[in-house]
Amino acid sequence: MATIAMVYFSGGGHTHLMAEAIASGVRSAGHSPELLRITGEQIHQGRWQDDAIMARLSEADAIVFGSPTYMGGVAAQFKAFIDAASSAWFTQQWKDKIAAGFTHSSSPSGDKQGTLLYLATHAAQHGMVWVGATDMPSQYQGKTDGINRLGSFLGIMGQSTMTMDGSPAAIESGDRLTAELFGQRVAAAVERWSDQKVAVAA
Repeated sequence: MATIAMVYFSGGGHTHLMAEAIASGVRSAGHSPELLRITGEQIHQGRWQDDAIMARLSEADAIVFGSPTYMGGVAAQFKAFIDAASSAWFTQQWKDKIAAGFTHSSSPSGDKQGTLLYLATHAAQHGMVWVGATDMPSQYQGKTDGINRLGSFLGIMGQSTMTMDGSPAAIESGDRLTAELFGQRVAAAVERWSDQKVAVAA
């Protein structure tokens, strides 16, 4: 059984719900998900630090990075984590791990592609193996389930209309399905990559 970690920041709770849905997909594929949430409390004098999270990421078979898209990029709290992850980069702790990414914003676009590009670039710097999404948008298949309704393939995107009344966070049903399928895809990629590495070693 592989361990697939979702490391993410969530301000309003929407990105957290996407992480939970990805974890559900990982679990349904027979593997173990770990939800590792970045918080502002882990940042001291501008620097992020949580040795327990870093240890769990180094032990995981795959890492799925997630952040809401704020002003066209990742949240400041998540960027602080990325900067701190240079300690893993120096020792190549994440080299050859499967990586993937997800994001959420209140706009259909919101320049979310910029966030996914940043996450993919970060994974590349670590020597990780990036896994994108493959589900065709449901509207091109005559379906109404909303799977990949935003048409994203580098990673997955979610969108929820911003509310100002203090109501609890919620994500679109199609985005939830997309995230669950993405969790299954990452799990399948881990299985294939692990089998490939075993074959090469043999």
